[in-house]
Amino acid sequence: MDEKSTVRMLSYRWLLFAILALAYSFVYFHRNCLSVVADDLAAEFQTTASALGVLGSIYFYCYAAMQFPAGLLSDSVGPRRTVTLSLLVATVGSLVFVLAPSIKVAMAARAMVGLGVSMVFIPTMKILAQWFRAREFAFMSGMMQAAGGVGILGATSLLGWLATQTGWRVSFGIIAGGTLLLVGAIWCIVRDRPADKGWPSIAEIDRQGTGARDQGSGISPGPTPDPRPLTPPPIEPPKKIGLLRGVRTVIAQKYFWPVAIWFFFDCGIFFGFGSLWSGPYLGHVYGMNKVQTAGVLSMIAWGMVLGGPVLGLLSQRVLQSRKQTFVLCTSALVILLLALTLFPAGLSRTALVVWFFLFSVCSSAIVIMGFTTTKELFPVEIAGTCVGMVNFFPFFGGAIFMPLLGRVLDAYGKNDVGHYPVEAYRMVLLVLLAASVLSLACTFLMKETYRK
Repeated sequence: MDEKSTVRMLSYRWLLFAILALAYSFVYFHRNCLSVVADDLAAEFQTTASALGVLGSIYFYCYAAMQFPAGLLSDSVGPRRTVTLSLLVATVGSLVFVLAPSIKVAMAARAMVGLGVSMVFIPTMKILAQWFRAREFAFMSGMMQAAGGVGILGATSLLGWLATQTGWRVSFGIIAGGTLLLVGAIWCIVRDRPADKGWPSIAEIDRQGTGARDQGSGISPGPTPDPRPLTPPPIEPPKKIGLLRGVRTVIAQKYFWPVAIWFFFDCGIFFGFGSLWSGPYLGHVYGMNKVQTAGVLSMIAWGMVLGGPVLGLLSQRVLQSRKQTFVLCTSALVILLLALTLFPAGLSRTALVVWFFLFSVCSSAIVIMGFTTTKELFPVEIAGTCVGMVNFFPFFGGAIFMPLLGRVLDAYGKNDVGHYPVEAYRMVLLVLLAASVLSLACTFLMKETYRK
């Protein structure tokens, strides 16, 4: 192992990370894009809130159903191939959505998009685990969450502006083209592990004690190398754990279930409200136009961009606790939803901006801690399996909450100007408040997984 190969590997991984982070931002774009154009879609397809909720939830049903297969594919055919093929499916789905003549075709297109982007996150985590050190993983996970925030920014501010200028169909066509270009970049540049480029692994670099400085990471590479010649002992290959044994191990771990149920309620809240009904809420209750709505909802993106890395550092260096971070953020979420339930139409524009920023930090940026905790509960040999299994629950929550909240709105009906009344949105917020209390209860049952 020569020093030149080490330097190349430590530099190249940041290019690899940037491409995968961009791919993950597209995942979040597709996940949150309906909120800004919800009224446009309702008018275009002449549909109800319940049907629009189904349109949004189809993505999440498909995403949830594919999480376990995504883990299996990552561990078998390889994460690079998995990401490439899945994003290609998402590109085709996006093009079908652009051309959809009816709500049924739009639903089929959203199903394709959901199936496609469902197999990006888990393979990405597996790739990063090969290119970055274990002590860097929480920070890198937070950076990936920040990339998701960039995707939400595109799904709010950028999409709001594009839809106003060109219409929603042309806007989604542009996104489909960008996704196709990204597919090519992933296939040409991303590799599953450093060995695929003929470079040493991160474990071999650390065991050799080269002390090579990471390019631009700001993270200490470890101890200064011993100047004397050193022949490291051979690295034992990881033990293989069979599929069924891995599944049984995850299911039998009692501390897996509080995290899984927390995911269901927390992400049901975020996806049900933040990804779909927050846009109509701001338009119907506060009378905001598309651009104004996008401006307020862009705070969801900034909450993820800033909150993801901050929460990673908070749990790792300040609180030195995953569990306390969960309790703190989920308690704040309960308070936020209680305030909006009590005053659904009484907040100023500035207060709404602050509210949506904190809502994003406490309901979305925090989820990366859920994946970190899950990963720390189990041996690395079943990383794909355990993350894939827990990743079913957040999207199942979104699939349930989107149409559920739509049914609540339809139960009240629209007023003379075609808007749902404040009372309907108050009931929506009350449902979300109850869910937040249940998610808070789960945090007290979690196991502390932080290790110095």
